[in-house]
Amino acid sequence: MLSERQLEERKLRQERILSSALEVFKENGLDGATMDSIAEKAGFGKATLYYYFSSKEEVFLGIMEEGWKSLMESLEVIIQEEQSPRKTFIKILVQIAHNAKQRPNLYEFLFQAPKAINLTDFDDQKWKKYQSQLYSILKGLLDDGIKHKEFPKINTNLMFKAIGGLFTGLIFFGDEKKNSISEDEVEELLTNLISKQ
Repeated sequence: MLSERQLEERKLRQERILSSALEVFKENGLDGATMDSIAEKAGFGKATLYYYFSSKEEVFLGIMEEGWKSLMESLEVIIQEEQSPRKTFIKILVQIAHNAKQRPNLYEFLFQAPKAINLTDFDDQKWKKYQSQLYSILKGLLDDGIKHKEFPKINTNLMFKAIGGLFTGLIFFGDEKKNSISEDEVEELLTNLISKQ
């Protein structure tokens, strides 16, 4: 049985592999990345890399799973507060923006990679569970907000897609020097979007 120190070292090695792979994927794309380049970037031999991941596709899925899992964990406290649907919706978007500003490469990868890569080729995509969970929470908040008259009656699917696109733009193409997005900015974004419906 492994000691706590050994388990911590194992976790650190996996994190180093995943963060190095993220850089390799960003530089070369999934097709151009190799297990050799990931091992070299991480500073490990290939044997160490293969101990944790059997292929670059598995490394890719590891990044997606860890990224989406950590995103959902960061939202737990906000969801548990059980404030009004609109307030919770805004706080979730602010937290996602905060996470994205702290780790822009990871969040750009999480949101953009599924559009750029044919994911139907992959088996066992555990990260999709977290993504679906987030989307269900946000859509549920929009639906509840409409019931409580915090949002006007609108097509929630369309609204959800519009907010996603605008919000992604605000995070990745907004003021890079700014470390966070405020609740007021998200509220303004929502108000402007709703008034154009």
